[in-house]
Amino acid sequence: MIASPQPQLSAEEYLAWETQRETRHEYVNGAIIAMTGGSVAHNLLALNLYSALRPHLRECNCVATVSDVKVQVSSSIYYYPDLVVTCSDRDLQGRQLIQDPCLIVEVLSPNTAANDRGDKFKNYRNLNSLQEYVLIDSEKISVERYRRGEGWMWLYHPYTAGDTLILESLEFECAIDQVYEDVPLEP
Repeated sequence: MIASPQPQLSAEEYLAWETQRETRHEYVNGAIIAMTGGSVAHNLLALNLYSALRPHLRECNCVATVSDVKVQVSSSIYYYPDLVVTCSDRDLQGRQLIQDPCLIVEVLSPNTAANDRGDKFKNYRNLNSLQEYVLIDSEKISVERYRRGEGWMWLYHPYTAGDTLILESLEFECAIDQVYEDVPLEP
């Protein structure tokens, strides 16, 4: 969901500026990037996973947010993931942003896939709290999960129709078919 770059501001200027905007903007090292709207499939995928996760998260004192809450990746990077889960007391008491996510989910579109797999994932990996990163394809049934391993290693787990997505950091499982329920895909 990336659109055109805007003028450069400091992080503090960006945070103040964005509170006065009706649209969302990501911030990467001084560059402000306006977020475009997503497709019906994109929205349903995030909401389907959120709906499956929400009852489970109530039991473990964690919360999930969908697309309108920014994650502070560093002092100079702020993103709006499609879905983010945090169990951090600091985040549970905060009102503006998430700083200690344990799970981040991005729904891929043709325009965002390269960035979500590349620069965003590279930056997200610097979050010490992040245990899993999930990419959900909005054009075909395909989910990729990256789980933090030893040191800087991230373990890759692909899923497709009929599989069960396993989120070890949350001790949660969900059928891939449930994630894609009622999602219009191109034939």
